[in-house]
Amino acid sequence: MDIFDILKTRRSVRRFKADPVPREMIEEIIDCARLAPSAVNIQPWEFIVVTEPERKKAVADLTDHGKFIKEAPVLIAVFCRKSKYFLEDGSAATENILLAAWAIGLGSCWVAGDKKPYVDLVRDTLSVPVDYTLVSLIPLGYPVEQPSTPIGKRALPELIHWEQF
Repeated sequence: MDIFDILKTRRSVRRFKADPVPREMIEEIIDCARLAPSAVNIQPWEFIVVTEPERKKAVADLTDHGKFIKEAPVLIAVFCRKSKYFLEDGSAATENILLAAWAIGLGSCWVAGDKKPYVDLVRDTLSVPVDYTLVSLIPLGYPVEQPSTPIGKRALPELIHWEQF
């Protein structure tokens, strides 16, 4: 798959096969995440990989829209050291995770972190130092089914503006 196919076909996946994901694949995905752009190259991110079922369930139970996390073979929690552009940096790393996972045949879903009431609870559950904040939770694994084409995406002519709005 070339980059354009990856970008145009990646979808959020919320149902995963129970098959374990090899550690090498997880490391390859996080290697792509660490190469994301970062303001002033601060690289404030840390990635917590959770495969233990009880710990995944504990995190899933804290969320409002991420209960399916417990069913995924892998959970990657993206935390960033609090800095001026932590959210932009952590979001860039998160997007790299989503795209890299899809490129090697894994499904994933971005579950919100920042601004959610469970940020501190997830941080405590995963023993993350207090000067880091949650940016995203990303369950991943082999999809049960291929995601369908997105519904309701705005057409390019509706949102592209040349020279001015």
